[in-house]
Amino acid sequence: MSELFISESRARLRTLLAAGYALLIVYGSLSPFSGWREQGLSFADVLHSPLALTFTTFDSLVNLLAYIPFGLLVGLALRARFGVVVSVMTAVACGMSLSAGMEYLQMYLPTRVSSNLDVLTNTSGMLIGAMLAVSITSWTWLHGELIRRRSVLFRHGKEMDFGLALLSLWVFGQINPSLPMLGNVFITDAAHQPFVSSMLEPFGWWASFAVTLNLLMLGALLLTLLRTPRRVITILLAVLSVVALMKFIAAALLLKSWALLLWINSEAMFGMLLGLALLIAVLWLPRAALIRLGAAVAFGYFVIVNFVVDGNTPAAAMSVYHWHYLHLLNYNGLAQTIAMIFPVLLLFHLWRIRNL
Repeated sequence: MSELFISESRARLRTLLAAGYALLIVYGSLSPFSGWREQGLSFADVLHSPLALTFTTFDSLVNLLAYIPFGLLVGLALRARFGVVVSVMTAVACGMSLSAGMEYLQMYLPTRVSSNLDVLTNTSGMLIGAMLAVSITSWTWLHGELIRRRSVLFRHGKEMDFGLALLSLWVFGQINPSLPMLGNVFITDAAHQPFVSSMLEPFGWWASFAVTLNLLMLGALLLTLLRTPRRVITILLAVLSVVALMKFIAAALLLKSWALLLWINSEAMFGMLLGLALLIAVLWLPRAALIRLGAAVAFGYFVIVNFVVDGNTPAAAMSVYHWHYLHLLNYNGLAQTIAMIFPVLLLFHLWRIRNL
């Protein structure tokens, strides 16, 4: 019975992650969700147009890579319930349907170009991801070890699965290199450049306080998920290290050379140190008190990032990128949206587990 429960929990978590990633694709495909109008296009004409008509190497690569994680997540979710062939075919069908739906809706957005090549590259990425998923599940030693570690570290249950999916969303929102570490204020070309004299800007206390609250939100989430709460600092530092590594790689690929390390600023460092100190100080509190404190932190962060701190617009950070594609603007907008909705989702999670 215990093994069946763990298997069902594993399938539920994968399904939540796949559904969350699908929502991210919808956001990236249809943002900014304005200017909808009929443009006299026929989807049949789009599907039958020459593939080379809208081909660019960058767009094709991005569309391929964007759907590989989706194919992986859907494939893993299906593989927990079905065989290899059914899992791959169903995953590819899901990806093709989602891609076709996005391209159909893009016909009504003047800022978007509906393309049959996008459907082809998205579906190809979905196939690669699904094949990778069934391959991973066949690596018994790796698959078993990951499951064992998940069971040792984290609690089980549908509430915990939602919490782990929420943790994944937080990490995804944080790897944007045009945002400071745990911050929400976009870096712009007005930021200090190395070897360039400029007026000394005042320390951003509100921005630093937002970083502190962001770290405390992460700590509160981990405390609800971990089987052994005393491990929270170790796990938190591990999560932050992964985010920092991914942020550095993204910065090296996307940002101009002078902006490579601007995501490590004094406000972020002070905010993280203060947050770690406060988290250690409250670890002795009972679980119910920690949940109430986490809710207060989430509410405070929501107020600050939405009504106090001016985080700039997603377009404001485009000057620090050495690429200027629409995908990056959508990526920035997605990171900003995650920062806005995460505290609300965390409050919902804390409310669900209040009596557990």
